[in-house]
Amino acid sequence: MSGISRRRVLTAGAAAGALGALSACSPGTGPVVGGKDPVDGGPTAQARPVKTIGDGSTADTGAQPHQPVPQALRPGQKPPQFVVFSWDGAGELSNKLFSRFRQVAAGHGAKMTFFLSGIYTLPESRKSLYRPPRHAVGASDIGYLADRHIHATIQQVREAWLEGHEIGTHFNGHFCGASGVRNWSPAEWRSEIEQAVDFVTHWKTNTGFTDLDPLPFDYREELIGGRTPCLEGQTNLLPTAAALGWKYDASSPGGLQVWPGKVQGGRIWDFPLQSIPFSGHSFQVLSMDYNMMFNQSGGDPLGDRTKFDTWRAQARDTYVAGFQRAYESNRAPFFIGNHFERWNGGIYMDAVEEAIGRMAEHDDVRFVSFKQLVAWLEAQDPAVLRKLRTLVPGQAPAGGWEEFLGAAGSTTS
Repeated sequence: MSGISRRRVLTAGAAAGALGALSACSPGTGPVVGGKDPVDGGPTAQARPVKTIGDGSTADTGAQPHQPVPQALRPGQKPPQFVVFSWDGAGELSNKLFSRFRQVAAGHGAKMTFFLSGIYTLPESRKSLYRPPRHAVGASDIGYLADRHIHATIQQVREAWLEGHEIGTHFNGHFCGASGVRNWSPAEWRSEIEQAVDFVTHWKTNTGFTDLDPLPFDYREELIGGRTPCLEGQTNLLPTAAALGWKYDASSPGGLQVWPGKVQGGRIWDFPLQSIPFSGHSFQVLSMDYNMMFNQSGGDPLGDRTKFDTWRAQARDTYVAGFQRAYESNRAPFFIGNHFERWNGGIYMDAVEEAIGRMAEHDDVRFVSFKQLVAWLEAQDPAVLRKLRTLVPGQAPAGGWEEFLGAAGSTTS
């Protein structure tokens, strides 16, 4: 991460996510049983036969469970407040952060997006399989996981999907800067994506693990979006994303708290990290843990321990301030990006957990994945979305929601 003025919104930093532990998983395959969605109580997938794919690393088990059915807004209806928590890297190390936030999500009926780095399913002993664009074979700016952590990550990914969370991609080697992804061509992005998908769909061959169930989804079908390393390279990624049929991209830096629109000729929803009020300051910060850390400890992940409590509260209050601004005004979806990390003693993980709890106290809040947000947006009348996009950050409808959306919401698409 290049040094940028601390009083400016920063792009996301390179992070080798520090992650967390092993969880039990029975060997073999079998039917997966659905149930009631914890958010809306709607039915989910029933028991489904397992149809393994390829080497058995993945399987087609039917529709993902615990997915809400999107409903179009009624005329004059106030939009719900969507909040998307997303995680870059999404591996499980000994600090158990993946499993921790699965538990946090379950406690609030929340769904999240986990952007899995493909090489987190590839043993370092087989890193020669990775051929990154413009870099040496096997090179990576994030570390390969130990085999036991790959084992744990596969289990966490499996359980997360069954709980209704989205598995996106953070690609592979996390190359930033002049020699990194910002200058990759669309063809180089395609190579990176194909390799990430290949590692996830062939973990059984590459690891030799025989005691784990397959991932219960066809990743080539499930994968509809990602976030680039350091929020760089989106321009040349988009043509490839569109050609692959992706629905969204979450790689834009410094977005505003407004209703999202589409890019790439109207084919891709653009879900940027957002500029939000930085608690205790007159300037704004990007809605990501790295940017909190950069502004608090100058990018040093081992900062002044005597300030940890103050910084944790400031990070929490910043997330809550961004939420409140949207909730009390234009109801724009609120996007928060993080890493499974222990920067400054783990205060940002605590801040996220505390912020979720405070947001959950409000009515009409929906913690969703990016995939679920796409489904909701695409269920709306385009005229309603156009009108919502006229509201700037912090702007509530002058005559109230009933008047503002009364006419636009009276037509259906």
